[in-house]
Amino acid sequence: MPEKPVPRRPTAVVIGASATGLFAAAALTDFADVTIVERDRLPDGPEPRRGVPQARHAHLVWSGGVKAFDDLLPGLTDAVVAHGGRLVHIMGDMVSRAPNEVWFRRFTATPHRNLVCTRDLLDFVLRSRVLADERVTLRQEATALDLEGDATVVTGVRIRTADEESILHADLVIDASGRGSRTPQWLAERGVPAVSERVVNAGVAYATRVYDAPEATREINFPLVNVQANPAKAPGRGGIILPVEGNRWIVTLSGTRGGEPTDDPDGFVDFALGLDDPVIGELIKDARPLGDVTTTRATANRRRYYEQAERWPDGFVVLGDAVAGYNPVYGHGLTVAAQCALAVRDVLRTTGPGQPGLSRRLQRAAARPVAAAWDLAVGQDALYPGAAEIPPNSVERVLARFVDKAVETGARNPRAMAALLDVMSLEKPATRLFSPDMLLPMLIGPRKPHLQGAPLTEAERKAALP
Repeated sequence: MPEKPVPRRPTAVVIGASATGLFAAAALTDFADVTIVERDRLPDGPEPRRGVPQARHAHLVWSGGVKAFDDLLPGLTDAVVAHGGRLVHIMGDMVSRAPNEVWFRRFTATPHRNLVCTRDLLDFVLRSRVLADERVTLRQEATALDLEGDATVVTGVRIRTADEESILHADLVIDASGRGSRTPQWLAERGVPAVSERVVNAGVAYATRVYDAPEATREINFPLVNVQANPAKAPGRGGIILPVEGNRWIVTLSGTRGGEPTDDPDGFVDFALGLDDPVIGELIKDARPLGDVTTTRATANRRRYYEQAERWPDGFVVLGDAVAGYNPVYGHGLTVAAQCALAVRDVLRTTGPGQPGLSRRLQRAAARPVAAAWDLAVGQDALYPGAAEIPPNSVERVLARFVDKAVETGARNPRAMAALLDVMSLEKPATRLFSPDMLLPMLIGPRKPHLQGAPLTEAERKAALP
């Protein structure tokens, strides 16, 4: 009796071992064998790599991202914490000033948690989990040269490894190559009409220096300290102290056009002391730096509206920064990467790889978390002079004023704070800001007075300041 043929398992290629690419691979493994094509050689531990220059700056993952991490890869957050990361209560473990210069009270009634660690540690733990799956193959030091296929269907990727070129055939190709994505050129060469694109560039520059955490702060779970820039006062300047594993503080300072920080180590503390509130400068002026200052200027918000394409080839999807990159100050990139991968997984549970029209469905599903983060980022950055060719319209300005009012209310009321954090954490849509939890305190109170300064406790001040 002849043997029954075993059905061929679908195949997928992911371009880029970025966080987006790794999350995408994790989302695909139940449906396909996955090959990740990565240009760099990946480090063996929690170390920097060339393809993620922004990793040196402060990173955090909002609670919407924490939930997505553990939905895709159960136990991932616990693994990061086991390696020295922290789950930080928002706002109890944070000292934070909003863009409208209102200090948030450190309410502890909200359930939201940020995951805080170095980007190198997060990438290492994520990479270890994903690449341990036998359904995932890594092709590192391999460059994606072009897509295989035409305007109607993508059938694989042509790659170069050393001096050899080859073709990886696949039922699904995902571009997770980041801001340097070549998808616009690849599609144009196949006659696919270009999609609309929007850029909002506040001209933000970042400068980061790592410090040895003061000895006395290591035993008290010292809070994040965040002073956000005010778009109404250009140039906007801000900064954050992020306590991370290894008893270190990552200190990132930012400034828009005309007020950018530099890589001058002698000017770093002076810049921090010159913020509207000098608390960050005061906390680091006597701390011991552990290295030089690192700067970054590629911070524009850029979005390509692939979900609106007139025509879209089957077998191809674009995710992550290749679709939309955000000003890093809002900390939404990693959360969106995981939520987009979840969106891909959820669609594939009803429609397997190779089905006509699947790629368009996947692209549209991934656009939802992208849009949520985009609206939050652009709503602030578009207010800076010269940030966009078309300035904010009257509706956008009214919404920006409403968000300011919501921040003022949340800073003084825990129910309103919970609603605000639901939106900022990308757990719920912006309509949550119009719920009774926000509107009732906004309209009728009760209202606590605004804080007059950074809400550090006496014990925290004593531990951090000589």
